[in-house]
Amino acid sequence: METRRWIILSSKVQIGKTSMQVTKLGYGANSVGGHNLFPNLKDETGKEVVNAALDAGVDFLDTAFIYGLGKSEELIGEVLKERGNRDKVVIASKAAHKPVDGKIVLDNSRQFLRDSVEESLKKLQTDHIDLFYVHYPDGTTPLAEVAGTLKELKDEGKIGAVGASNLNAEQLKEFNKDGYLEVFQGEYSLLKREAENSFLPYCVENGISFVPYFPLASGLLTGKFSKDAKFDDIRASDPLFQGEAFLQNLEKVEQLKALAKEKGFDATHLALAWLLKQPAVDVIIPGAKTVAQLQNNLRTLDVDLTDDETAKISRIFS
Repeated sequence: METRRWIILSSKVQIGKTSMQVTKLGYGANSVGGHNLFPNLKDETGKEVVNAALDAGVDFLDTAFIYGLGKSEELIGEVLKERGNRDKVVIASKAAHKPVDGKIVLDNSRQFLRDSVEESLKKLQTDHIDLFYVHYPDGTTPLAEVAGTLKELKDEGKIGAVGASNLNAEQLKEFNKDGYLEVFQGEYSLLKREAENSFLPYCVENGISFVPYFPLASGLLTGKFSKDAKFDDIRASDPLFQGEAFLQNLEKVEQLKALAKEKGFDATHLALAWLLKQPAVDVIIPGAKTVAQLQNNLRTLDVDLTDDETAKISRIFS
């Protein structure tokens, strides 16, 4: 365990042009209290996984209001309060979703984002959030204005860095009109490569760190599914898991599994290690519903991919 912790702690990197130094492999906490996203979650299990991540040396936790409508933030806040080590952990959270009459609407207004940060601070039981993203654009509020609101919050010390997520290429440029954007989070994995065409080049050019979400394509890149698999969660409507596309994706994953086996790892490790070789990607945040899944993800930091192996993996999933 101590050897593993040393490897994780020695993997620290700086996130883009921010002052944040974190372990290359963080923890995406959408299954911690995310009852609206996944069925049959237990809050205590979520806290156990967060504790296991922190025990292992992971120091970057990624959460959001929409993960359980604040429940994920609340559970993480409880863990950090119990451990008494808030200053050792970098927290990222997000807002945009507003419950209205039993429905969820998007809101990027200045007042809503300011209120959201205050609510997140309370749930997380902290006086600052290291990185705060606007989670989705609302289609109404000018994005440069949204960035300005987050810059205000940064200047006030409420947040440490300005982030944005789920923007298209033009929206990304609009958000960053005044150069405030420090971290952009978007979907990127071996099975979702669109980021390479626009987001990654722009992030490299502007010193913005790119954090991939769904780095394992909702578990498809782990190699644990067969063609007969059935889904009753958010994957049930994901095109990657539908019909002929699903079967083709499974064939590609089988090739990844074979390459991983040659190196003494599994598909999960190579899929995540490949991401860490991509430009502008400083840190990855795979999720895990169990401590065992988390511990398996951490083996990624043992993988040493050569340039030839990285290129081969890229070709398999081209």
